[in-house]
Amino acid sequence: MRMKTVAAVIVGLVLAGGFVAALVVIRRGFSARDEPSRAEAFIARRLRSLAVPGRAKRLPNPVALTPEVLAEARAHFADHCALCHANDGSGNTEIGQNLYPKAPDMRLPATQSLTDGELFYIIQNGIRLTGMPAWGLKDDDLDEDTWTLVHLIRHLGELTPEQLKEMEQLNPRSPAELEEERQEQEFLRGGAEPPEDPNKPHAPHHKR
Repeated sequence: MRMKTVAAVIVGLVLAGGFVAALVVIRRGFSARDEPSRAEAFIARRLRSLAVPGRAKRLPNPVALTPEVLAEARAHFADHCALCHANDGSGNTEIGQNLYPKAPDMRLPATQSLTDGELFYIIQNGIRLTGMPAWGLKDDDLDEDTWTLVHLIRHLGELTPEQLKEMEQLNPRSPAELEEERQEQEFLRGGAEPPEDPNKPHAPHHKR
């Protein structure tokens, strides 16, 4: 009986969400620059909560919390997650702020109030109709990489400037950035002076 009730609620929310989405598209178009309305945000959160199986919500984190685990998680987050979520979890990146909905600030209660199991499930399975992809192995409740990320999410508000600096060094770099870095290192070793970046603004010339 409970399953039928939950299914009915989900169907109702999906229909309501579809109606709200249709109104938004009619009024504002398909732009990803807008903020979701309160109604959209409420329905999306309810759907997300209902979509996480009760068994998954109750999963305990099997990975012991140690400084080494957090260091490993910071490196993983910097390499795989920071492009959208930023090293500090704020979501304040070019990609994160241009998604619809925007990448959340994971330091805030909307994320921190989720259970460890919910966080794990969301990382593993992603969230449909958002920029959040599925990571890790399907149906693997013991994926240690994901569980270490859950630990890190709980500690995002405690990251030190030194730790954030270390994470910055681990962020993915574009081929152009890697080449610029290589040329700078060569110059520091006594090689040719690195070419000037054509996009870098020039200081104004003062007339004498």
